[in-house]
Amino acid sequence: MFSAADQFSNVTKATIDTQLAAMNELATKAFASVTDLVNLNVSAVKASLEQSSATAQQILSAKDPQAFFSLASAQAQPNAEKALAYSRHLADIASKAQAEFTKAAEIRLAETTRHVSALIEDLSKSAPAGSENAIAMLKATIVNANAGYEQLSKATKQASETMEDNLNQMVKQFVPAAEKPARAKK
Repeated sequence: MFSAADQFSNVTKATIDTQLAAMNELATKAFASVTDLVNLNVSAVKASLEQSSATAQQILSAKDPQAFFSLASAQAQPNAEKALAYSRHLADIASKAQAEFTKAAEIRLAETTRHVSALIEDLSKSAPAGSENAIAMLKATIVNANAGYEQLSKATKQASETMEDNLNQMVKQFVPAAEKPARAKK
């Protein structure tokens, strides 16, 4: 039979290993999200520079002020559409990162909870008489901590859904405004 010190030592080591693995996994996921964000921004800047150059050439070739203003206003809709596409990609990257972080955290929490529950179970088997209340309190603490995490997880998911809904509402309001210059020119 293992002593309580050996049990604590084994659980502590397992917990530290789990935390290190979790930090490594989250760092990898964060790096992937930052990479996606950098790629999105590089693509957006490249497209913007190309479009700006083409637009400048068109505007400079205008023969009169009316042609100049016509060309300048014609750029409003494509620019608005590009801004919307960028916002959608950005929201997609953020949503994907949030989902991956949540999933990783849930997996690690379940793993840690299993280790701690196993330790408590082992301790309760070898605990001296009269310590039942302390073990019951320890088990209740674990249950309450898990319930608190569940509440936090639900609140985070709800906040993420609210952000996505707000972005969708913004897009619904912005698209008609971006299409007005195109309709006016036709």
